[in-house]
Amino acid sequence: MGAELATGFDCRACGKHHEILPLSFSVKAPDAAIRIPEEEQASRVVLTMDQCVIDQRDHYVRGRIAVPILDYPDEPFIWGVWAELSPKDFTRTNELWRTEGRENEPPYTGWLASEIFPYHNTSNLKLRVQTMPVGRRPHLFIEDGEHPLAREQRSGITLARVQEIAELILHAGDSV
Repeated sequence: MGAELATGFDCRACGKHHEILPLSFSVKAPDAAIRIPEEEQASRVVLTMDQCVIDQRDHYVRGRIAVPILDYPDEPFIWGVWAELSPKDFTRTNELWRTEGRENEPPYTGWLASEIFPYHNTSNLKLRVQTMPVGRRPHLFIEDGEHPLAREQRSGITLARVQEIAELILHAGDSV
């Protein structure tokens, strides 16, 4: 998690007051890497904070899907997820990794490599991957305009929706 609101919220899932309302959720690795058995991870997966390569064939970068918060314009809600890139685009990303001005690079085409709960069918959604200045993760834009996540990215969400997302994620394993 990253940004948060210290105002907290009264959780409808558990009935308790949570001290913070998270404004971001993220995943540590692409779904394909997570599915690889633990005993095979070291030989098949190269994973850093921002990049992943599986079997020297599948290439991923970590990025951010920013969703405007309509009633809290100070910052967006962020999904920290992974995008699969072509080998050519991944190589280009590496070439520019520490290059000032890399944000002027045309966007790459990518594919969402993270299933985002509470949405369904987010894996393999087509993305526009926009490189950002050095030290910042790429911004990811959903290309399928009809997907619920794309609609929220385009139109924004309310703090009530942020709370709903937090309740769902924080209590995903609970039997409520």
